[in-house]
Amino acid sequence: MSIEIKVPELPESIADAIVAGWYKSVGDNIAQDEVLVDLETDKVVLEVPAIQSGVVSAIHFKQGDTVTAGEVLAIIDEASTSVESDSTAPEKMSALEQSEKKDTERKIKGAAMSPSVRRLMAENNINAEDVVGTGKNGRVLKQDVEAAMKNKVGSEKSAGVVDEATAAQSTTVAQKNAVVPSASATPLSMPATGERLERRVPMTRLRRRIAERLVQAQQNAAILTTFNEVNMQPVIDIRSRYKEAFLKKYDVKLGFMSFFVQACVEALKRFPEINASVDGNDIVYHGFYDIGVAVSAPNGLVVPVLRDADLMSLAQVEQSIIEYGNRAKNNRLTIEDITGGTFTISNGGVFGSMLSTPILNPPQSAILGMHNIQQRAMVIDGEIVALPVMYLALSYDHRLIDGKSAVQFLVTVKQLLEDPSRILLGL
Repeated sequence: MSIEIKVPELPESIADAIVAGWYKSVGDNIAQDEVLVDLETDKVVLEVPAIQSGVVSAIHFKQGDTVTAGEVLAIIDEASTSVESDSTAPEKMSALEQSEKKDTERKIKGAAMSPSVRRLMAENNINAEDVVGTGKNGRVLKQDVEAAMKNKVGSEKSAGVVDEATAAQSTTVAQKNAVVPSASATPLSMPATGERLERRVPMTRLRRRIAERLVQAQQNAAILTTFNEVNMQPVIDIRSRYKEAFLKKYDVKLGFMSFFVQACVEALKRFPEINASVDGNDIVYHGFYDIGVAVSAPNGLVVPVLRDADLMSLAQVEQSIIEYGNRAKNNRLTIEDITGGTFTISNGGVFGSMLSTPILNPPQSAILGMHNIQQRAMVIDGEIVALPVMYLALSYDHRLIDGKSAVQFLVTVKQLLEDPSRILLGL
């Protein structure tokens, strides 16, 4: 019996997908629920598993092809083993040889790796046969490529030592037989011998989608940004006091982001227009608080969403962010993970940013930008003291949000962070 493996249903915002890579070839055995192919969409990489064990009898699309929901990707015949297809072989390979052959073919085809890993290999001139996948089912991970890069550098250095010794010996011989030119014959400057290299690569689907959304935000919204600064010493003191007990109880570190999430949720309750969005000629006020937290992924910035953040504890926020971050690094975020959201927090401070104007994440109407913490002079009770200060930036859609509301929202976030007990007391 033949089983059709189809492109899964895609969300309304995603029209099609690109075949990112095949894990199997025609004639290969595959187990039920084993991943057959990766599909790259505008937002995430989707894994398409086999719905039945058997043998791959047909593959209808090659890597790089565009597919839409419902199209048949491949055919699987329900069978326990594949049929030997090479009748011209002089002798059958042993089981070990067959396994080694398939492993080599898998690595050379490059199917068992994500698009970002393939790009990393291409950028660093790493051959697929030099990389050994340590992930599930032999999947090539980023760290596998990095290990191959280190081995390559080590080999080149070793080769360089031999080349230098040979070159030194040749130079000595050449110097003995060389005729020394006169000073007048020496040119004043040597011509440049380096090549002016450039490389052209196509944008990934995710990068194209990011570009489209950024342009859309700039064209369709009246974006303004307001700034403030916050003394982070109270939050730092709380973290220092309870970090060990927090880690021991929840198995996760107490970070800054959980404080910001809870402060923003409290401020959103007081200024509902910041949590709203524009839909045509209507304003949609959201009675829930789904907070997007921007994280870095191999293909670009993605914004997984903390659903009902108002119901989450500090520990639950930190655990969710860690989980999302790990899944983002491995291209394992789902459409549901990054869809929706009523407000976004972006932390450019982790990259060293002092100040920036974050851009809206449509259809949201506001986004908070965090920045790095630096010791700065502040006046406290008439005295100048050095305190850990972070600059905050709130970009907002002026079509919906007045400047007064934006400023007061940011001041509220500042007050809640400088006195976290306000969050517990609702003050």
